[in-house]
Amino acid sequence: MSRVVCVGEVMVELARGSDGRFGLAFGGDTFNTAVYLARAGVDVAYATALGDDAFSDDILALGTAEGVDMSLVPRARGRVPGLYLITTDAGGERSFHYWRDTAPARALFELDGWQQVAAELVAARAVYFSGITLSLYTNTGLGRFLATLELAGSEGGAWRVFDGNFRPRGWGGELERARTVFAEALKRSSMALPTFEDEAALWGDASPAATIARITTFGVNEVVVKNGAGGALIHADGRTVEVPVERQVAPLDTTGAGDSFNAGYLAARLSGAPPEEAALAGHRLAAEVIMHRGAIIPRAAQAGVTAH
Repeated sequence: MSRVVCVGEVMVELARGSDGRFGLAFGGDTFNTAVYLARAGVDVAYATALGDDAFSDDILALGTAEGVDMSLVPRARGRVPGLYLITTDAGGERSFHYWRDTAPARALFELDGWQQVAAELVAARAVYFSGITLSLYTNTGLGRFLATLELAGSEGGAWRVFDGNFRPRGWGGELERARTVFAEALKRSSMALPTFEDEAALWGDASPAATIARITTFGVNEVVVKNGAGGALIHADGRTVEVPVERQVAPLDTTGAGDSFNAGYLAARLSGAPPEEAALAGHRLAAEVIMHRGAIIPRAAQAGVTAH
């Protein structure tokens, strides 16, 4: 079975370049992480649902070419993947616009064959998911996914790795529902990799330390709070330590920064590195990613950054 299974959604990506034209690519927070994990030498699979169109074919081909096992992807007849459009300002900060309400990824745990996907999650070394993953599903899908996470921890001892990645639009402004679902996910997680900005928006946390204090009340053993140029605050093995970024860079595009940090961190932890060393690996990969446009940078640009 795959060591890591990432769960979520892959979408068609349109990113505006400096000349005003849009380039076509594919991305999605947990898919981005899966690609960066595979490039780092991790055995990784991706679980989502796609349509039966040419764009879905291209997404499967991309994942396979990147070394990601795409066998956990049921196809929904007559459906097409979601679409998102990215624009970036002069400082590299991005804005997103989505067309994804009927994307098949939303029905992953309600389509025929969802039990096979769930069985693969239970057997995995680690299950990686995000707040965006949680925002996709109906209550039925959420119930099945959360139950699967619980089984993965109790039966196989899998790492259950949760990146909060809160996007208000994905929850239709229902903050209380988002908090409730996040709390249930945290109860079933062994590692959390949140971004402080997101946690402050959803929970009103005043500092990364406050985020750690809140998340550990759910029984999460390892928490890494990403804080952009401010570095990361880690709580693991009963102690809390700050790991600053090694160098400050002027970002060209911050898309995928957190996703790539998570990949660098998780790949290092899976190989036995301590949390502080893993955070440095995450910082290095994220620093490279934000110097390129788009969520997934060219393979050559990543070479050497996450090489084992």
